[in-house]
Amino acid sequence: MDKIRVGIVNYLNTKPLIYGLEKPPISNQIELVGDYPARVAEMLLKGEIDVGLIPVAVIPQLPSYHIVGNYCIGTEGEIASVALFSEVPMQEIEQVYLDYQSRTSVALLKFLMKEYWGINPKIIHAENEEYRQEIKGTTAGLVIGDRALEQRKISTFIYDLGSEWKKITGLPFVFAAWVSIKELPAEFVRLFDEANAIGLEHIDEIIAENSYTLFDLKKYYTLHLSYHLDEKKKKGMKRFLEVINEK
Repeated sequence: MDKIRVGIVNYLNTKPLIYGLEKPPISNQIELVGDYPARVAEMLLKGEIDVGLIPVAVIPQLPSYHIVGNYCIGTEGEIASVALFSEVPMQEIEQVYLDYQSRTSVALLKFLMKEYWGINPKIIHAENEEYRQEIKGTTAGLVIGDRALEQRKISTFIYDLGSEWKKITGLPFVFAAWVSIKELPAEFVRLFDEANAIGLEHIDEIIAENSYTLFDLKKYYTLHLSYHLDEKKKKGMKRFLEVINEK
């Protein structure tokens, strides 16, 4: 049987979900393909993978879609690893670099700036990692993932996108979900879901395997991140997709 190609993101925040995917029985049925979020979305659109942990902002671009299982990369409030970073207060920001690795966070930031913060800085689409060196003076930057945890040690002002969304809507936020374009076999989805759950029961082991000193991983995995795609998160995701489709 051909293996099901699964697009994963190699960020610290995905480790609890990937932990179980690397173990039997599901590991015998899948091939893991790693990249950053925006690239995983491209791979799904091009048919290079069968299911991917993709930015939810990409969902409206898919010809059809199926949410696979009951797990996601979400937050009930402060996410810590998705933020706008600046050396000056928000109202003094003149230009903003957008993280090339992101889709959902870019769409969320644009919504926040226009509809909630009331700022209209010049937008620059970053093309590579060098943009982070430009986050200084009145130039701010959106940074996601592990690099955002690093940036927290550098920048004076940190505007957490998960917190800001919660303030506006009162809802949790889903940054990425497991999505396929074609419907996958029900038995595979059941095993896949069970595999996702395994890592959440082994958080201490995952922390031990990933020696990381820039941020408290226990706090990150248990307080900032929320992995269950429950009804509230689905409601938050639906609201976000409505917001970006209103443009």
